[in-house]
Amino acid sequence: MLFVLVAVGLLLLALRDQGPEALRVAGQVGLAAAAASTAAVLLGLLASALVWRALMADLGTRLGLRAALHVFFLGQLGKYVPGSVFAVAAQMELGRAHGAPRSRTGTAGLLFLGVLVGAGLLAAAVALPLTSPEALRSYAWVLLVLPLGAVVLAPPVLTRLVGLLLRTLRREPLDRPLSARAVAAAVGWALVMWAAYGVHLWLLVRPQDVEAGSSLLLLSTGAYALAWTAGFLVVVAPAGAGVRELALVVALAPVLDRTGALAVAVLSRVLMTLGDLAWGLVGAALSPRSRRTAQVKAEGTSADA
Repeated sequence: MLFVLVAVGLLLLALRDQGPEALRVAGQVGLAAAAASTAAVLLGLLASALVWRALMADLGTRLGLRAALHVFFLGQLGKYVPGSVFAVAAQMELGRAHGAPRSRTGTAGLLFLGVLVGAGLLAAAVALPLTSPEALRSYAWVLLVLPLGAVVLAPPVLTRLVGLLLRTLRREPLDRPLSARAVAAAVGWALVMWAAYGVHLWLLVRPQDVEAGSSLLLLSTGAYALAWTAGFLVVVAPAGAGVRELALVVALAPVLDRTGALAVAVLSRVLMTLGDLAWGLVGAALSPRSRRTAQVKAEGTSADA
């Protein structure tokens, strides 16, 4: 589809612009560390797909792994188009080939983003203040979101918030309240994702001659979770471009100077973009041949929005 071609084109342009600097930094950190960091990115992206799949199942559409990867990762290329809604819109269209109502897929997309933001703030609130006394002074404010994030991710509260959002958007209400089991599974996979992303950043920061000791992994995890969330909230930036890098520079200040932190942030962005492209190609390869061959078990009925 034209939308996918545009998204891939913008993704490749981002790689072209940042590629030379990323190659230079990769040479500094070592190809082995860069390769291991890429593997952590791919694992984190897979965990994010499982967050979305768990939420889809709780809403009433159980997708097989093949179908879920097709809809999720091919649709995720839409985040490289300015604005945060294109990925969800693409998934709504792709899900129809697997028997998923557009309205349900759209609701799952909104829930997915909410769970990632909530879990990301929780990860940052726990990890950053524990890294060092300096980090505690710098990020003490993050602790304020810890109880807020825990409350928002509680299934009854999350159900009410989603219901309010759907009414505001004039969409059909939820067929049933979100279950504690499904929300716990989604949050669990989200935490796996943040842990993998933390390892990805840690592998890039560790060779930069820092003396953070064992706290470096915690700092990397909290820094990336906070930076990603900041990038997401600025909806006009495609995939948080620019905003995430600036936030990473600030968050890594306890262990890296501005130049080193910016270099790591650029390499991190390129590896994440390559991960999106790799999984996007996998998603495209898993495209169903027909509706009859799609592996899907749908629970309940819902009209397309």
